[in-house]
Amino acid sequence: MSGFLESLTANADQIGVAMAETGYMLAFSLLAAVLVGLPLGVTIYLTRPGGPKEHRPTWAVANLYVTIVRSFPFLLFVVFLIPLTRLLYGTTFGTGAATFPLCFVGIALYARLVEQILLEVPSGVLHAARSMGADVFQTVVHFLLVEGRSGLVYALTSASISLISYSTVLGIVGGGGLGDFALRFGYQEYDYPLMYSTIVIVIVCVLLLQTAGEKVSAVLDKR
Repeated sequence: MSGFLESLTANADQIGVAMAETGYMLAFSLLAAVLVGLPLGVTIYLTRPGGPKEHRPTWAVANLYVTIVRSFPFLLFVVFLIPLTRLLYGTTFGTGAATFPLCFVGIALYARLVEQILLEVPSGVLHAARSMGADVFQTVVHFLLVEGRSGLVYALTSASISLISYSTVLGIVGGGGLGDFALRFGYQEYDYPLMYSTIVIVIVCVLLLQTAGEKVSAVLDKR
């Protein structure tokens, strides 16, 4: 135990920087997930075959994007996006550039989860919306999202945990973060107490995030 505490104390500043880098990547990828992934998931739900606003071309394009990104090995996806990342950022290294492919993954992950949550909303909700004369926007905002809000929060929590896992491999493009720190300064330097201490920090962060998401989801669940 003393070895773990000594490693944490000696590398406290660097661990703080790594946590900030992970937080940066997670924050922006989750922001992209909410701002783009949520509308994309709603679009897939609405335009699916047999959906409330069936439109097969729109559904096909949106669904194909989500399917391809989710099935793409993440490390290869990062490499695949290098030309576009360099075009937009002027570089392929650094936390900012590394966050770019993570945003694509966050959008795809959350879009699929949103679609699944909306599919579980009782059909009576749509019937109620139609009977009240609600248009598509009103149906989505005032009925579907309200009914599925608990599940949407829980889905966002699950997506965020997955994104933390994905972020650990972004050290290959200089993304930094806790995973990269554990690998470079722990494993590669044979400082195993530091490596395991960093892993414990990641696990604690995930548990706190999971607990917070579950509590918020439970508060929003009015069933």
